[in-house]
Amino acid sequence: MASQREAAIQYVRKNREKFLTSLKEFLQIPSVSNDPLHSSDIRQAANWMAAQLHSLRMQRVQIYPTMRHPIVYGEYLGVPGAPTVLLYGHYDVQPAEPLDQWKTSPFDPTIRGENLYARGVSDMKGQILALLKAVEALSKNGGIPVNLKWLIEGEEEIGSMNLGAFIANHKDLLACDFAFNPDAGMLGEDKPTITYALRGLAYLELRVYGPPTELHSGVFGGVVHNPAIVLAELIAGMHDSQGRVTLPGFYDKVRELTPEERAELARIPSDEKYYLEKTGVPALYGEQGFTPNELTGARPTLDVNGMISGFTGSGTKTIIPAWAMAKISCRLVPDQRPHDVYEQMKRYLEEKAPKTVRWELVEMHGGNPSISERNHPAVQAFAQALETVWGVRPYFKREGGSIPVVSLVQDLLGVESVIGGFGLPDDNFHGPNEKLHLPTWYKGIEALVHFFLNLTELR
Repeated sequence: MASQREAAIQYVRKNREKFLTSLKEFLQIPSVSNDPLHSSDIRQAANWMAAQLHSLRMQRVQIYPTMRHPIVYGEYLGVPGAPTVLLYGHYDVQPAEPLDQWKTSPFDPTIRGENLYARGVSDMKGQILALLKAVEALSKNGGIPVNLKWLIEGEEEIGSMNLGAFIANHKDLLACDFAFNPDAGMLGEDKPTITYALRGLAYLELRVYGPPTELHSGVFGGVVHNPAIVLAELIAGMHDSQGRVTLPGFYDKVRELTPEERAELARIPSDEKYYLEKTGVPALYGEQGFTPNELTGARPTLDVNGMISGFTGSGTKTIIPAWAMAKISCRLVPDQRPHDVYEQMKRYLEEKAPKTVRWELVEMHGGNPSISERNHPAVQAFAQALETVWGVRPYFKREGGSIPVVSLVQDLLGVESVIGGFGLPDDNFHGPNEKLHLPTWYKGIEALVHFFLNLTELR
């Protein structure tokens, strides 16, 4: 194996320009998933991915249609007894607007310094190419050492609305020992990172109704309860003086951090000063007793995303509004569930809302949190690979956001995910001038070669 490892790494280093050319070709396809005008580009990107799998001699390569954008599948099952890895990726990208803020055309990949600029280069076409090229290096130098299944979707940037149904309907096809998902990133170019937990989401809309129509505040003020004031008071009561959410039962299922986890999170070099500089706020806020790194990844939240009521135009209009509305999102941690939070919010409103108004709570969207076992052999194989390339022990972090496929794979296939990736915090993914740091990307390809070879020890 040592000779194969060395040969594959040398192949990666000799073919960097070739790999870069392939990445540029992929980036030139404007596969924007939320715009019907790019439907043909979506199909082109799916076909491009399928062609790449064919070139690696993957079997059963197929483009599966969904209700919107297709899913690309392929497999290599040529190593009996070796682990089977489900490799996830998405070929769709965010819109490039506002175009006037890009220094170069978003779909004309351009190198400036050590970075490659293009829409989707970090999120996540560069990550998919890293997987493809690591597998290519192994296939050309001794053969692929483990079994692979590829699941590449085209709807991640619009919520992966058809992915769950596809996985549920193809459990046998997608059966595996674990999944590898490179749709995360690193804390810095010298800080290799493994994300082992993702927060989920419960998104709710709270509507408070007063009179059937707007009323004159002089004639009826003081006798009719103002729904905007009621909404503000209800929201104000959703946190206590310690920063804790007051919904009944909200913390009942929250998994507490172990001392070992707290020590790992304390290694992450983002302290209170970091968050103050990044946000520009005069002081931080949050549940007392936890560090910023713990609050942003390991504790649940309740936030108001928007509010509206009554007259908001220029000038004056003295009315009591007929209704008020707030968009509320809760970031969830293991083992919370979105519908449980909906029920907890209902109980809160039943207890706290005055009888002078009507209210309605709408369950808009939800996603389960996920957590992977940090001592899982596959996680350790990846950690070893990162340390081999970067020379430092990787950081283990909990991500504050969500990656829908991770909880879907966990819930529907019953397997853990190893979550990595080689994007950097300043890559501007989803924004203008998205970039990929090429030296980090090349190291990432080498790390994936080591990872796949390390997995042979799991036999």
